[in-house]
Amino acid sequence: MSKKFTRRETLAAMSAGAAAFLTDGFAAGASSTESTLAGPTESSWVSFRNGPAQRGIAKTVLAAKPELKWEVVSRDGWLATCAIVGDHVYAPALQGYLHCFDRSTGAEQWRYRTIESTDEKKFAPGFKAAPLVTAEAVYVGDEDGILHAVDRVSGNGLWKYATDAEIAGGVAVYQDKLLLASHDAFLYCLSKAGEEKWKFETNDRINCSPGIADHFTFVSGCDEHLRVIDLNSGEEVRDVAMESYLIASPAIVDEMLYVGSEAGVVSGVNWKTGEIKWRYESDRPMPYHASASVTNELVLVGSHDKKFHAIDRHTGEGRWAFSTKARIECSAAVVDDRVFFGSRDGNIYGLSVAEGSEVWKFNAGKSITAGISIGEGCMVVGEDDHNGKLRCFA
Repeated sequence: MSKKFTRRETLAAMSAGAAAFLTDGFAAGASSTESTLAGPTESSWVSFRNGPAQRGIAKTVLAAKPELKWEVVSRDGWLATCAIVGDHVYAPALQGYLHCFDRSTGAEQWRYRTIESTDEKKFAPGFKAAPLVTAEAVYVGDEDGILHAVDRVSGNGLWKYATDAEIAGGVAVYQDKLLLASHDAFLYCLSKAGEEKWKFETNDRINCSPGIADHFTFVSGCDEHLRVIDLNSGEEVRDVAMESYLIASPAIVDEMLYVGSEAGVVSGVNWKTGEIKWRYESDRPMPYHASASVTNELVLVGSHDKKFHAIDRHTGEGRWAFSTKARIECSAAVVDDRVFFGSRDGNIYGLSVAEGSEVWKFNAGKSITAGISIGEGCMVVGEDDHNGKLRCFA
């Protein structure tokens, strides 16, 4: 079997080169003159799935036919879902920079690097995880397992917390605490100053962003279990065997939780009882790496079977499916009566939630695997590819 090279090894083997309009060619933008920034509002997109329930629903407006407003390029591309808060887009790049862009123009306001060195030839751990944005800070984990807390105004680092492996999921906030999971198999609870409060060990890597309902959090990962953890004590209160490992993050509505698996099954789980109420399989079950968007009626999620599926939230029955020409790994976002997602076929699609009919499409030309974010009247999505583009539509 041929060796699969890591991004670090691949980059080390590549010769250095420059490309026009690359973000590593930008001069670092001047910091905002404001001493503070307004905190997130209902119209923001603050985290991977836009809130602790992780339902992937935007509470803003978006043009009927969104138009491309700006784009920027990064050498290694963009895998993480961005955050959109106020006048800014917070975009983590695989090149090892967290960028803050002006939402209207795409002008860079500041950039933060995972390492202190300014030598562009020196490897910097990249960001695969989405950021969490609060009133004061941006929190985001890198592929070397470091959680970075960054000042929103200046882009200066506030503190770092080290886990023992890659952080692939986003951070969640509960009261005055931060939750994050790592490939070291631990779920961590930290103070907003970066002090460890407790940690909970699972049996294998955790890929997801922790979801929250009431005073409980939910984690899923490679040990094939869905775990319910009491946030006050850090103790497990329920363990649901899922019979397959999970890449996706769970979405929560009341007592129900929804998540897709590597085995090609989307499950509706009553997290209070541990009962799996329903399982959905398409006619060609293949892995679900994307996290679902969940409305009051539907679970909406793309699969490696090249289809985007709408599933009745209450019964688990399929409502409709939309075919693309390649795998879907992009976590979708819902705004009003539309759902937007990207495919490895190089297109970004907008569909009617009710019918699954296409209402908008943009050909990016490269695979779209980064999750969609929609906030403050715009939509942002990146390409996970060499010289990949981050695009803003409004």
